[in-house]
Formats: sequence, C-alpha cells, structure tokens
Amino acid sequence: MGVDRRSLRVKVDMHFHLEEGPYSLRWLSRTLQGLAATEPGPDPALGHHTIEYAEEMTKLLSRRMEKGCYSEEWLDRYLIRGRERGIQEFGVVDHLYRFRECRPYYEKHMLLDDSRVGKLQRAWLDQVCVASIQDFVDFVTEAKKTRPDLALGIEADFFPGGEVELGEILAGYDWDYVIGSVHFLEGWGFDNPEAKTGFDGRDPVQTYADYYELLRQACVSGLFHIIAHPDNLKVFGFRPADEKKLLPYYRSIAKEMARSGVATEINTGLAYRYPIAESCPSPLFLSVLAHYGVPLTLSSDAHFPDDIGTLLDTALADAIDQGYKELAVFRDGKRRMVPIFANHTAAK
Repeated sequence: MGVDRRSLRVKVDMHFHLEEGPYSLRWLSRTLQGLAATEPGPDPALGHHTIEYAEEMTKLLSRRMEKGCYSEEWLDRYLIRGRERGIQEFGVVDHLYRFRECRPYYEKHMLLDDSRVGKLQRAWLDQVCVASIQDFVDFVTEAKKTRPDLALGIEADFFPGGEVELGEILAGYDWDYVIGSVHFLEGWGFDNPEAKTGFDGRDPVQTYADYYELLRQACVSGLFHIIAHPDNLKVFGFRPADEKKLLPYYRSIAKEMARSGVATEINTGLAYRYPIAESCPSPLFLSVLAHYGVPLTLSSDAHFPDDIGTLLDTALADAIDQGYKELAVFRDGKRRMVPIFANHTAAK
C-alpha cells in the first residue's frame, strides 16, 4: 500500500517535553545545541566559528537558564520548528516525577532502598524532581490563550496500588489529557541506562507478561486518555529473539485498550534516542493495534526543540499502511478524531 504524501491532511505531535534532567554537562551541551539549531538566521553549521558567535550563544544559554523551561521563548522554539515540519496540533506534557508536589507518590512506589539500584534511583529522583506542577500548569494554560494549536497534558507513571493517590493528584488540575506510562517494574526504572543490569537473567517472555499486566491495569484504571510508548520495555533491546512470542500479549492489551476506550501512540523517541532504534509500538504490535481498532495519535517525545516532529512522517506513513484514517487529539479531557486525508481515497 503506497502513500501519496502530498495528500496528507494532518500531522500531530501530542507528546513533547520542555525539559528533562538530570542536569549534566551533556544536558547543558544538548540545550545549547537546541538553541543554536532553532535560532533564526543562517545555519550555525555553515561556519560560525567566531568569538562573536560564541559570545552570542553564551548569552542565549544564559537567558534560557535564567528564564527556565517555562518561558514563551523556549516553548515557541518547539512550536515554530514543529509548524515548519507540518505539525498542526501540539500537546506539551511534563513527567509527573519532575514535580516536588508529587515526590511522595514516587517515594512510595519506587525502589529507593540501600541497594545499588535503590541508591542510584534516589540520586536520580533528587536530580530531576525540581519543578512545581502549578508553575507548569499555569504557564501552559496562559500560553494556550494565544496558541490555539496547543494542548496541556501530563505524563504520569502508573504503579499498581497507586490508583487512588494518582487520581487525587491528577484531579487538582484542568488537563486536556493525561498520558499513562509504565517505566517501573516492582520499583525498578527499567529505562535508566545506569540500571539496565536489572535485565540480566530475566526471562523475556515472563518479563513482558508482567509489563503488560501493568499496562492492562493502567487501561482499566480510568485515569488515562493515552497509553504511552506501549512496548518501551524494549528500550535496550530486551525482547525475545522471536517477537511473535509476544503476540498473545499484544492482542490482549490491544483488546483491553479498545474495551477501555484509551488511545495509544506511535512514539518515535526510542527510534532516534535509544539503542533499540525502533519506534513504539513495533511494526508487528502496530498491526495488532490496527486490527483491534485502537485509537492512535503521534508523538515525537522530544525533549529539545530541534527534535520535535522527528520521524513523524515515517510514523504517519506506517499508520496509514496499517489502515488508519484518523488520528486522536485532545481538548478539555475529550478525544476528537481528525482525518489524516482530505478524502480517504488518497490512500492507495
């Protein structure tokens, strides 16, 4: 099945972040790269090697650090670049673990003991839990008034047994939508590269069974509009050699998503930022989601403005090849399905 790209009507990016720690030298360098790449004017790669250019970039970085990530200047770098890439609907989110008000929720459910992983995760939480949820909500709510293509979301980690507590946290704010994600198994953050030895000795099929049981519980909780990156357990390549062994779990969670009325996403973040170099879901999993009619949206999971929309053309083409004709967008807690094509006959 071919796709006439000229006939594509809509491209959306419902999952990008304005900031993410830890705040290392690599983070500082990557922030500067994002500023340089989205600064109006000639491409800095064309030969800006003067002291004047370095001084100007230093001023940009200093202003970014002074104003923080909740500034219109920083947000607009994402939106301007995204619009240039053909995106018509945006959803900005932040990770719940970044907010001081939500720290008790994570302290209750994460492994934070005196084991190697526990100490590592405690240090990580100290490094990333530095913002205020009210500041985030207030900033985006105000920004939406002059940016009608922008929606306010939140990405919240699901922990079994934490549904009531999480529900109380989420109920305090006027989200356009809530994304549910699973990054932890029994308190272990499996996508942290410093803790990936936790995969050693695990049976892949059983581990995926445990993971999809958590996703199932997230679906039925009623807390979420979207289930994020629904096979991100593969982040470091952990998956059975024969992926078809996971088909029973793919089918089961797809049925539950359809039954519970939650959407999922093609999230390209793993494809361009992690060793697996594959979007979530995998092509096989996407075919199962399409078979069961699970509503779909698109997400670049960008953490810097120059990454917004990365690989979304490929993601959109993959969705169309699987028969999708609509994408999900959200406002005021309600899902709206928008057609991909001006008319459905554009897909051949």
